Amino acid sequence: MDLQTCRSEISQIDEQIVALFQKRMALSKEIALFKKENRLPIYDSERERAVLNRVTALAGEELADYTGVLYQTVFDVSRSYQHAVINQPGKISALLETVCAKTPQLPPPRAVIACQGAEGAYSQHACDKMFKYPSILYFSTFKDVCKAVDSGLCRYGVLPIENSTAGSVNEVYDLLHAYHFYITHSMKLHIAHTLLAPRGTKLEEIKEICSHEQALRQCSDFLTQSGCKPRLCQNTAQAAKLVAESGRTDMAAIGSRDCAELYDLEILSDDVQNNRNNYTRFICISKTPEIYPGAKKTSLLLTLAHKPGALYHAIARFASLGLNLTKLESRPIPGSDFEFLFYFDIEAPVSSPALRALIARLERNGEQFAYLGTYTED
Repeated sequence: MDLQTCRSEISQIDEQIVALFQKRMALSKEIALFKKENRLPIYDSERERAVLNRVTALAGEELADYTGVLYQTVFDVSRSYQHAVINQPGKISALLETVCAKTPQLPPPRAVIACQGAEGAYSQHACDKMFKYPSILYFSTFKDVCKAVDSGLCRYGVLPIENSTAGSVNEVYDLLHAYHFYITHSMKLHIAHTLLAPRGTKLEEIKEICSHEQALRQCSDFLTQSGCKPRLCQNTAQAAKLVAESGRTDMAAIGSRDCAELYDLEILSDDVQNNRNNYTRFICISKTPEIYPGAKKTSLLLTLAHKPGALYHAIARFASLGLNLTKLESRPIPGSDFEFLFYFDIEAPVSSPALRALIARLERNGEQFAYLGTYTED
């Protein structure tokens, strides 16, 4: 049989498949109406398992796994269609409608913001770019920032979540889950690290370099070449302050140019980071969701069942709806046996029918699911 003949037969089979799919979905609709009338749940794991066992057995050993993947998708599509038929918006879908209606056109120009660090830290620069007139309260740790927002002391918090060189800030991902915060804004800040020391210090005199863990990672090549001992500090601004107050001429700090002026230090070397194209992404968090006009990035959190194919089927939902997944981060669940939380970033506004369909599916398919916000990213 030649190629053209094969394709011709496949086209005929496709027509049959589509006709049978339409018939199956029509029956699925009838089932949905019955379930609505009798107040039965859409998701029936026992029924799906029985169907899956039957069809994979019918397919034979060679095609059993492929048939399983096909029917998992069929189940997912069928459930989504049934929810649409009976028009049962989930809690998150209803929340999005309310938030979009209540959020003003622009973020507030003035607000009390929690930041980790001190004056001159990169978090402060991010905060100044996000808000026109911020009142910044500084805290020692990322957790303290979250506590300040959670208690109502600060309306917002600004936290670094990932760096183009050093990767994700895992602690911040864990805190997002622990405190159930929402992301209201995001921005990428160019990070240009400088080596700072007391005035009159020579580069060859430096024996110890202190900074935040992320900054030290971003400047690992320079540290290796210098042979200096790294010293951890809570943030880059604190490192600069420590050097300024130490009275030592053999210790330097890695921080921003602003720290040189703030703490009366001299810049011994510019751009000591590994990569000049070095960016840190900062997020603004809040206890309540805010969705401003133009917000096109959405973040979700999903706990998946600990079984083969769970992540594949989750990602397949994004693909089937044409959603662009831009970030996937996994974090272990404390106290669990190899179970993970997955954080997803998607390019989609809340008005996107595809995003609404995805949220509807996730809410009702048995997974633990959380909406983290839809926001702009500068």
